[in-house]
Amino acid sequence: MQATQIELQLERTRALGHYCERMPSNQTSTSVALEGTAALAQKINGQHLPRYVAIEGPIGVGKTTLARKIAQVFDYPLLLEPAAENPFLDRYYRDGKRHALSTQLFFLLHRAQQVAELHNNDLLGPLVVADFLMEKDDLFARMTLDENEYALYTQIHESLGIQAPTPDLVIYLQAPVDILQERIRDRGIDYERQIEGAYLNSLADAYTEFFHFYNQAPLLVVNAATIDFANNDAHFNALLDQMLAMDGLRQYFNPNPTLL
Repeated sequence: MQATQIELQLERTRALGHYCERMPSNQTSTSVALEGTAALAQKINGQHLPRYVAIEGPIGVGKTTLARKIAQVFDYPLLLEPAAENPFLDRYYRDGKRHALSTQLFFLLHRAQQVAELHNNDLLGPLVVADFLMEKDDLFARMTLDENEYALYTQIHESLGIQAPTPDLVIYLQAPVDILQERIRDRGIDYERQIEGAYLNSLADAYTEFFHFYNQAPLLVVNAATIDFANNDAHFNALLDQMLAMDGLRQYFNPNPTLL
């Protein structure tokens, strides 16, 4: 790597540090970031990796888990949406729509800051794995806000002049609502226990419609119902193969875990 490229990468890492979680790294090569998986080194070495990967899907589908895994393997900074930092989110799940606007505006303003930092910091585009797309903000706003609230939200959104960079790859995770509910129960976040099945159904439908028309970036649609990216290397390796073999704007990955 030439000196100018090294300087660019160091500057990018410093500026993203305010919003990004840096994955632990060792003193060996980037390609051995996953413990003990020699096959991954072969796959990553010499490959043209997407610089900006965004993971999306409904609550409980495994976005953050997969984002952490990819960031670890690629040795990329990790950009997470601020769910735990939103002081209105637990009230929204507990009391419903009267906290919807404050919840949504917090997410909007925080995400706007995050993507602005990404957009402004690298001539080559960001080097990052994120567990959200900026466009998802409007998806949630349409679901949760009434007509007057949405009009105010839209006015604020437009006034921010957000220009989000386009990912090099978007991974859309899908799973049935009963699987989402099971995973939400298993991870044991208190305020998420208030989420109702009807809300998850509406959210899953909204995501399906959104990605049916999505064409801004290459899209990998993944059936994540029966695979375990976090704990099963074979499952993750199969997904990594799909990522590296992406050709065109849209592909589908519907793995049979018994065959991996």
